[in-house]
Amino acid sequence: MPSDQSPKGAAPRRTPTRAVSVTTPAPAAIVAPASSGLAGNSPWAYAPAPESREIVTIRQRYGLFIDGKERAPSGGEVTITYNPATEEPLAEIAKGTPADADRAIEAADRAYRKVWSKLHPRERAKYLYRISRILQERSREFAVTETMDSGKPIRESRDVDVPLAAAHFWYYAGWADKLEYAVPGRRPEAHGVVGQVIPWNFPLLMLAWKIAPALAAGNTVVLKPASTTPLTALLFADVCRQAELPDGVVNIITGPGSTGMSIVTDPRVAKVAFTGSTSVGVTIAKGIAGQGKGLTLELGGKAANIVFEDAALDQAVEGVVNGIFFNQGEVCCAGSRLLVQESIAEEFLARLRDRMSMLRIGDPMDKNTDVGAINSKAQMESIGELVASGVAEGAQIWQPACDLPTRGWFYRPTLFTNVAQSHRIAREEIFGPVLATITFRTVDEAIEKANNTAYGLSAGIWTEKGSRILQVASALKAGVVWANTFNRFDPTAPFGGYKESGYGREGGMQGLHAYLRSS
Repeated sequence: MPSDQSPKGAAPRRTPTRAVSVTTPAPAAIVAPASSGLAGNSPWAYAPAPESREIVTIRQRYGLFIDGKERAPSGGEVTITYNPATEEPLAEIAKGTPADADRAIEAADRAYRKVWSKLHPRERAKYLYRISRILQERSREFAVTETMDSGKPIRESRDVDVPLAAAHFWYYAGWADKLEYAVPGRRPEAHGVVGQVIPWNFPLLMLAWKIAPALAAGNTVVLKPASTTPLTALLFADVCRQAELPDGVVNIITGPGSTGMSIVTDPRVAKVAFTGSTSVGVTIAKGIAGQGKGLTLELGGKAANIVFEDAALDQAVEGVVNGIFFNQGEVCCAGSRLLVQESIAEEFLARLRDRMSMLRIGDPMDKNTDVGAINSKAQMESIGELVASGVAEGAQIWQPACDLPTRGWFYRPTLFTNVAQSHRIAREEIFGPVLATITFRTVDEAIEKANNTAYGLSAGIWTEKGSRILQVASALKAGVVWANTFNRFDPTAPFGGYKESGYGREGGMQGLHAYLRSS
């Protein structure tokens, strides 16, 4: 997922070294230098700079957004969403049922037939422009809500997630009355009702990635946000009301995975878009097989960040840090595998450890924080289990010394060396701040190792030679390849993967194609 900001160092000087116990105790652990992050003994430590929580009012209970109004769930049940940084409950969330999904689909179908499909495309564009402006006007409110509900640093919510979400609505608003140029020589038509299921790592941004092109193409939407991060989606419902979007054009159903399946398998839903784990993506693909639905899947990844010996090392270090520690590594396109050329490996890893020791881990609402809280206790336990497997399989673990908060779900940034390609940490998506290092000698070996994965979502190349960038990028089996940067996104650029990373594209004109039929 995207990042336009690299984490900044916390101090221009190193602090004295001290021993530290790693998150997953193991005899292979190396003693790390003290972190200037939250160590508290550095004369250069930043003073706290917390964002105000008073900017948002989180209600005690939220209902479902169906046909332009808030509705109670048919089963009368609720779930609770928690603040990952404090483990405190934030709100009660309606637990939608298949019956509620049916009501939402009926509303979306009615809105499509009677209102949205009959509007001139220029009129539809006006609503998207209006939504984009409202997101910008309420950007601070959305950023604070996103951080409290997901655990990501406020700096990332404020500078990346919310601006990019607004930009996607603005970009697709421009396409709404130009659809014939997206499919030259053919007549573009909307699918009708679209079912969308989004993940918990980028709740608002994934909502924008899906709803904006769907509305621009003339579809109506039933969206299910993740159970652990529903608040910005429900706040977006208020934006729809503020923008005076016709009732039923956007419907938001919260609830368990079974509710999401009832949405995507309903015969009235003509197009499905899902972002999340590969296992759930497979389940959805099986569930709608033979129904003739359009399907876009953006699934997991195990991206390789390849550093060649001629790369600008300090720039590459920043790119590697941004690639794996942005959003606590809870990113499908995270650069979780570091492939570094053997001739520079020792020097590069020394610089990388030094940079990791400067990361600030702590309160996500503090504007100085680089690494926030893991989204849930279950996800933190999953990360710990995979890290333990890396130690057990013989990889060497290193973690910076820093004081983690006593409350909340936090995980120390982790670097593995001496990693074999057969290790689980080199094969499985960890979805956390864990980097596995593998060395290589030649260009061909780097390509072979980078492609030795079931995934094919993204990759990064670090070198001063343009010819090498072109050679390697054309050989990598990845949907997105960054050169001398990582995690750079733009609404005009398509994003998506191959193999077990899914199929279809989101963003750009290609992302619009997924929501159109043409004849």
